Amino acid sequence: MARAIERIERDIAVLEEAIRAIAIELQSAYASYLSTLGQAARKQLILASYHLCTQGYPEKFLSLSLNQRQQLQQNVRKLGQEAAEQLLSNISSEQVEEDQVDEEDEVDQVDEAVTSSLSPVSVRISNPQRFVPNLSNPIELAKWQQNVEETSQETLKNLSHNANLLLQKSGILPKKLPEPILAAAAAAASEASAEVMPGPPNLLNLVIAIENDQQSEDSGLTQIMAINLRLGEIEFADTTLSSERKQIRNILVQLNKLGREYQKRQRERSVAEAEAAWRASWFE
Repeated sequence: MARAIERIERDIAVLEEAIRAIAIELQSAYASYLSTLGQAARKQLILASYHLCTQGYPEKFLSLSLNQRQQLQQNVRKLGQEAAEQLLSNISSEQVEEDQVDEEDEVDQVDEAVTSSLSPVSVRISNPQRFVPNLSNPIELAKWQQNVEETSQETLKNLSHNANLLLQKSGILPKKLPEPILAAAAAAASEASAEVMPGPPNLLNLVIAIENDQQSEDSGLTQIMAINLRLGEIEFADTTLSSERKQIRNILVQLNKLGREYQKRQRERSVAEAEAAWRASWFE
């Protein structure tokens, strides 16, 4: 029985070494993917902002001075760059306690030189606690991979929200735009009577019913366009990003196969150790 347990443990050791090698490959693939995603998201943010300002609200954009337009464009670029840096930080191997920051450090001014007619926009960059996995444990690796995906989606969501805030404070988006729609454009229908209309990628074109008091003339249907960066649309528009996503999927297939074998061997070891413990404690 002891020899059987030793054999199982050797099998587990071999599997752990193989899992570690694939884990390193997976982390490297994600580093490349998130770097590309950051630049692609920045590009799509600029394109979406361009379309919103020139096609969605051209009169509002034309009403801005040259300096105001330049400040708006500069702030859009800065938002994209900050999001790209945030995406890469999502796979940092630093310990959680080393990554804590004071609340005031999480809020940066987009641009200190914003003119008086354009109120400064506070940009809150999400700073999720990072999970540092055991590279030989497929369960922890799966948790790490899920965390990277969730924090990446959250970064894109925050980027969309911050861009919409910037556009609203700059006078492009309507001031009466409801906060639930500005905060979560993709889920706007949950807070207002809304109908999603087809349109350009990474933009949400909505017709919403804004209910004010009966004496207000503003009540009724309002068409609103807002930025809503979608991972699927960003990947579709970038062939390099799509290729890197495919590479990640292929690595995950290998990891899942080894993970199933690893769990099988772990189960066999537990059974063998339980049988040995039973025999060791049994007496007539």
